[in-house]
Amino acid sequence: MASRERAVRDGTPITGLTAEYDALIAGAGLVGLSLAPALAACGLSVALVDRAAVTPPPAPASDDDWDARVYAVSPGSVAFLRSLGAWQTLPADRIASIEAMVVEGDTGALLQFSAYELGERALAWIVEERALKAALIPLAAKAGVAVHAPCGFETLTWSADGGVLRCAGDTTLSARLVVGADGLRSHVRESAGIVAATKQYGQTAVVANFNCERAHLGRAFQWFHDDGGVLAWLPLPGRRVSMVWSAPEALAQELLALPPDALAARVAERGRHLLGAFQSITPSAGFPLQLSKLPTTVAHRVALVGDAAHGIHPLAGQGVNLGFGDAEALAAVLRDRGPVTDPGEPLLLERFARRRKAPVLAMQTVTDGLARLFGTASPLVRTVRNLGMTAVDSLPPAKRFLAHSALR
Repeated sequence: MASRERAVRDGTPITGLTAEYDALIAGAGLVGLSLAPALAACGLSVALVDRAAVTPPPAPASDDDWDARVYAVSPGSVAFLRSLGAWQTLPADRIASIEAMVVEGDTGALLQFSAYELGERALAWIVEERALKAALIPLAAKAGVAVHAPCGFETLTWSADGGVLRCAGDTTLSARLVVGADGLRSHVRESAGIVAATKQYGQTAVVANFNCERAHLGRAFQWFHDDGGVLAWLPLPGRRVSMVWSAPEALAQELLALPPDALAARVAERGRHLLGAFQSITPSAGFPLQLSKLPTTVAHRVALVGDAAHGIHPLAGQGVNLGFGDAEALAAVLRDRGPVTDPGEPLLLERFARRRKAPVLAMQTVTDGLARLFGTASPLVRTVRNLGMTAVDSLPPAKRFLAHSALR
């Protein structure tokens, strides 16, 4: 028990110990990092475990030093991060708000959203992954979370009372609830016997950041292409944009092989030079895309969150927001658990699963449906999908419904 109290109190990794916790979170990505202090605030002893070291990333070296991986954080996620104390610590000069969004179909159909018309400060905020990590990591130590990292996972076994994770370095950690926040290839999910049904999109998301000649004015742009790909420009501070091009595999490999100047010219040309000439400021990177659906996100002593619980196409930019929604919902269920003291009780886990089922299914259905719809070359389907975009744009109630679903 003494080792447990020491780990919880000073929040530092300790090797060669046996420790017990109320909740163990496997995976220190953005979702796991946000969940750890949220569960600690519920009065639980919490451990956060990751194979890699959990240390704040270095500060940007210059104004043109930008993380290639950025996220569109919705107003609902901002409210959650603010409740943790993370959002208010982010540097304002590294965040850009999306004030408006223009979506164009493959024959010129337009769908436009405005934060002003929706009564919102912004549709979303574009934030670098490293900035979010730098804001979240100190909160774990402040909340008394025991961080075990780097800590290679070896085995995860189950008993009636909880899960036991054995890590490299002769460390054994047990908890009444194990939360899998360890990504698409989740070790926790596999150990719990939950099998994900996956579908490869045959696309890779190519990401990079650029200086642009003209001001974006807080606008995001998205183009659906007739090859099934989707190109998005997201505003960064100043005259900069972040690009996400969900491209068919052959095109993605071609883009990733281009020198920086050639890639910048290609991206600017594909967006019809709406923002003038582009200049690369980060190397490109690629992330294969797949849909991942689970029969359940809970099992005996297990809850899954983030990419371990679901995978979606990035065309709506909602992946990380679904993950933050998972973290917020699980923390709310455990905070309001009443007389039930065991955080791994089936009653609580089923309550969490029910709360997240509808929003996750809705987002998966919409994003997968759009990806398949625009991946079809049929002339009839092409006409119908573009007419549909135009129809939605002309119906304010329909637009508001779609927008508010994503915002919250």
